[in-house]
Amino acid sequence: MYGVYTMHRTQILLDEWQYERLKAAAQGEGRSLSDVVREAVDGYFAGPRTGLSPGLERIAGIGADPEASGRDHDLLLYGGENRDRASRES
Repeated sequence: MYGVYTMHRTQILLDEWQYERLKAAAQGEGRSLSDVVREAVDGYFAGPRTGLSPGLERIAGIGADPEASGRDHDLLLYGGENRDRASRES
């Protein structure tokens, strides 16, 4: 016997640029726009989600890295510019 597979119709509002990029991707790959959106949603849920903010997710394992220094958290949280500023201030 086959399992039940249910899909739900929904409506979303996209910015014009989002719609155009999705439409172009779908046409370029010979797929429906819905299929491309479903793939994007799958990708959103595919990675491990810790419930932490994105910045905190990036530094979650820094303590276990023997190469990491005490200032590496600035680079991971804020990017290179802020790391440089932090090193000048100390």
